[in-house]
Amino acid sequence: MRSKTHVQLVGQSPAMAALQQEVDRVARSDAKVLITGESGVGKEIVAKSIHARGPRASNIFAPVNCAGLPETLLESELFGHVKGSFTGAYRDKPGKLEMAHMGTTFLDEVGEMTLRMQGLLLRFLETGEIQKVGSEGAGRNLNVRVIAATNRDLRDMIKLGTFREDLFYRLNVIHIVVPPLRERREDIPLLVAEFLETFLGQNRSSITSVSPEAIKVLTEYTWPGNVRELENVMERLVVTAPGPTIEVEHLSSEIRVQDRVALRPKRERRRTVADDLYKRMIDQRESFWSTVYPLFMDREITRANVREVVRRGLEEARGNYKIVARLFNMESRDYKRFLNFLRKHDCQIPFKDYR
Repeated sequence: MRSKTHVQLVGQSPAMAALQQEVDRVARSDAKVLITGESGVGKEIVAKSIHARGPRASNIFAPVNCAGLPETLLESELFGHVKGSFTGAYRDKPGKLEMAHMGTTFLDEVGEMTLRMQGLLLRFLETGEIQKVGSEGAGRNLNVRVIAATNRDLRDMIKLGTFREDLFYRLNVIHIVVPPLRERREDIPLLVAEFLETFLGQNRSSITSVSPEAIKVLTEYTWPGNVRELENVMERLVVTAPGPTIEVEHLSSEIRVQDRVALRPKRERRRTVADDLYKRMIDQRESFWSTVYPLFMDREITRANVREVVRRGLEEARGNYKIVARLFNMESRDYKRFLNFLRKHDCQIPFKDYR
């Protein structure tokens, strides 16, 4: 499964073969689809595959991240707005649903919608009519296939009163579960080869292959961040490994030691604040500026917490602060700002210790 390049479901495992067959069957219909699975398994790629294999393939596929926008902006993103409806609305703007007329709209992280937004979405699913923000006239009827995805248990959310049961049944016409990577380990070598080829084409690198020993370690790792985590690891290896072959010693300590740690009994290390922050940046692709920075400036985490997050980044990046900035999902122009922040608050760690 690819998230940075073309649409492709990669794998020959029984789990992937079953998923491919299900996608083929579902693509032929116009039924609504709910895709569930852990973070990073490739739910959007499954949605794109359903669209690409169906009769709407020649029309627009419009993804919407329901967790990435506040409610007011999400409403405008989905339904559009008219000029003057709010500050900054200088012209009429179509929403993603209108743009995807005769195509497909993909609602990612649909479980993060507020109850009010859920109500607006439910009305559209029932009537097919959109009402733009600020519009007082009759709405426009659309023909859009809706595919939604979530990594949350919507049935539990219904019990808690945070997700509408009627919306759940509207979305859950066809339910597809995307398996985690640890349940289809035989696909890992294929994914490694696919990612290697992609990132070699995007970077100047002397890497030409991955050793069988490194493939074995990668295959045995549990991949809590699933395909997205593997993709990130391969991109970093292409950039940081000296080449020409990626060896076991080029892998991060977390990946290398997992199998040995699992074999010997030991007291489980208590999870720290730094662990959670680092995981959010790596697995959820959250930025340092939205995850770590505000907590530190509000004194909710300590200098020691920030230094530990940076230490883990340096270990993964083998002492390269520029790669740490990329790892922490910053724009390239933020590199100097990042270093200035670390120096100003005494959070900078000597990079030579990790080379």
